[in-house]
Amino acid sequence: MLIVTGVIEIAAGGVELARAAAVDMVAETLNEPGCILYEFSQVLGQETRFRVYEEWQDLAALEAHFATPHMGRFRAALAKAGVVSREVYRREGGDKVLL
Repeated sequence: MLIVTGVIEIAAGGVELARAAAVDMVAETLNEPGCILYEFSQVLGQETRFRVYEEWQDLAALEAHFATPHMGRFRAALAKAGVVSREVYRREGGDKVLL
């Protein structure tokens, strides 16, 4: 399993555009083969900061995701919204253990 996680900081004037783009992105991505979980959420108390959290079956599924039309539309919307910073990472392996 692969986990993708991190934060994206959006320019103050682009928050609504980023949020709207995320709604469409999440809906489409959850239907992709190999997508286990896909979340894009606004950090409470930090209006311009969004958290990304994804779980993928394998690298092939994640790479296929990067090539989808909805990913292209999402990237274009974020560029228009104004990405101030982006720190998103991939982690590989490990079993889920309920705490």
